Amino acid sequence: MKRTNPLYSSPEAFLLASVLAPHMGAYSAHLQSGRYASSTIHGYILGLVHFATWMAQDKLSVELLDEIAINRFLVEHLPHCDCPSPVKRDIFDLRAAIGHLLIVLRERGVIIEPSAPTGDIADESSRYNAYMRNVRGLSVATCKGRLRTIQRLLLHKFKDLPIEMQALQPNDIRQFIANQLKRVDTISNAKALASALRDYLGYRATCGDHVDGMLGVISLPANWSLASLPRALASADIDRLLDSFNATVPSPKRGYAMVRCALDIGLRCSEIASLQLSDIDWRAGTITLNRTKALRQDILPLPTITGEALADYIRYERPKTTNQGIFVRVYAPRDQPIGVDTVHRVIRDAYHRIGLTHGRSHALRHTLACLLVNHGSSLKEVADLLRHRSLNTSLIYAKLDITSLAAVALPWPGSIML
Repeated sequence: MKRTNPLYSSPEAFLLASVLAPHMGAYSAHLQSGRYASSTIHGYILGLVHFATWMAQDKLSVELLDEIAINRFLVEHLPHCDCPSPVKRDIFDLRAAIGHLLIVLRERGVIIEPSAPTGDIADESSRYNAYMRNVRGLSVATCKGRLRTIQRLLLHKFKDLPIEMQALQPNDIRQFIANQLKRVDTISNAKALASALRDYLGYRATCGDHVDGMLGVISLPANWSLASLPRALASADIDRLLDSFNATVPSPKRGYAMVRCALDIGLRCSEIASLQLSDIDWRAGTITLNRTKALRQDILPLPTITGEALADYIRYERPKTTNQGIFVRVYAPRDQPIGVDTVHRVIRDAYHRIGLTHGRSHALRHTLACLLVNHGSSLKEVADLLRHRSLNTSLIYAKLDITSLAAVALPWPGSIML
């Protein structure tokens, strides 16, 4: 039989007698300002009871709390925990509860912010990141993905060693690629891996390094340009997709407005997530994109049906919040912006509700482009609306221009010409 600690019947009283006592008022205020439900706040406080018990057993002071200490609690203590019952043991709830505690302690100056990585690999990563952003003009997401790959490469070759590029040999690149593809053996991962390595070696070439030998061992997976057809939704699927945002799903007006933004004006998920209230000029009927993939400002016409969907969401469903983003969190903390994953998830769930097996949100942009081409728009007009840097990116939609293709199609062998 597990031991029972009577103090757990009153977690607030227990915490007021623990080392966390001076900070519990600020902790509760932090969660309330984020509009967390009272049941969630109570659950997090129960989690802190468990954490405070462990701190007392480990004789750990508040000033020494950091991510390493939390990892010890979650990884070393929790699986073998014999703390008096009842205690909260759900690792996800505990991680969230303690994460909020670290935020509060850092805001109050009790503990310092984690220091940035140091050393040769950290310095090299910083320089390469600056090159990608300032010279190559790559998006934040692309920079993060490539930086993760290059950091793994540098750790693979130079862990605890100074970075000397002349020591990096073609065989090191081959071995690194093989190890990475063992982890995730997909074409998309192979392409991303090759792109990151080629870009980094290109950067090193600008620094004066001889990288031709290493570039030669990075082979791109077979990928014939324009070989496939863009995946677009049929008219019936579009109607079913929009109709699926009804009262049976959470925040239907938000989801409907998100889909309209992608379907009517071709916004990417990252652009939808980044939209601000100030980006819409309701009188002029325009929407300004300040956080685009191409790192430029674009002003697009706002179709009436899209504007009505956005206004309907803002007026009747959007929670009260200090966040200036158009699309905000449904659950606490509501004053925090949504991420691009939220938009992906909303669209993917809508696909699944109507029986579509794929979950690519980009299919909505393809659908818009196909509709434009089949209604007589030129590829230049499609490229302008989708904000492609190069017209070549839009050439794939020429394969869906049925009218133009029919005019140049040769007769099928053996057919009768009328």
